[in-house]
Amino acid sequence: MQQPITVKDKQFTLSISSDTIQNSIQNLANKINEDYQGKEIFFIGVLNGVFMFAADLLKRINIPCTISFTKVASYEGTQSTGKIKQLIGLPENLEGKNIVILEDIVDTGFTMKSILNQLKQQNPADIKIATLLFKPDSFKENYKVDYRAIEIPNAFIVGYGLDYDGFGRNLPDIYTVVK
Repeated sequence: MQQPITVKDKQFTLSISSDTIQNSIQNLANKINEDYQGKEIFFIGVLNGVFMFAADLLKRINIPCTISFTKVASYEGTQSTGKIKQLIGLPENLEGKNIVILEDIVDTGFTMKSILNQLKQQNPADIKIATLLFKPDSFKENYKVDYRAIEIPNAFIVGYGLDYDGFGRNLPDIYTVVK
């Protein structure tokens, strides 16, 4: 049994190993490659948490693609504020493009709904959502999350790009907070 780790003032236990993460990303990449065979994809990563997932996923995409990033914020500490702040926008023209939004985690779904509403205004050909982690018990929206690598329970997690007040993003595994 692995010992708990400390990030800032909280203890966390191992919940998803880096091997499980990488295998899940490979399976997701295989599905995206299959679904978009013969097409081009414009990936949009949602910073900050998506950077590890986006890098590992794109290494496995074998069809023509480009990527850009947007930055939004909705968390303070371990809680979602429910308020979406856009910090970096999307300057590219997205009309007629096949878009796959990359997200580290879809929790309540409020952040993604805001992003979807903005992207739809640019008349893309298609918009799909790919997330490393999905919390079905927390999800409160009615849009489809097309690609889900791993479903997790409703608990606060850290590691593999996800943070607690900016810390823990560098961990190769994912850890769950100890209550």
